Amino acid sequence: MFDIFGKLEDAKKNVEEAKARLDHVLVDAEAADGKVKITLTGNRMLKSLSIDDELMQDREMLEDYLSIALNKALEEAGKIQEHELKKAATDALPNIPGLDGLL
Repeated sequence: MFDIFGKLEDAKKNVEEAKARLDHVLVDAEAADGKVKITLTGNRMLKSLSIDDELMQDREMLEDYLSIALNKALEEAGKIQEHELKKAATDALPNIPGLDGLL
């Protein structure tokens, strides 16, 4: 019984370490042939945003391109985050039946 609590603590520690590593993973996305560029961390925090001056004239178009680039970056960062956190948890808890189905 105490072994499971130790494994849960290990899993928690692994997840926290994975979250810290994800702060250094960068995900880039772009729209409008590179006229809008976004960089997020693996924890889905915005690191940089670049907008070509040409797009500043059309607010609606700019909003659309920002949405496209941001959604691409968020999707990719989400996949990376999910993979890393799942791996961190299952590394510490490898022998618990049914765990894969929960994570």
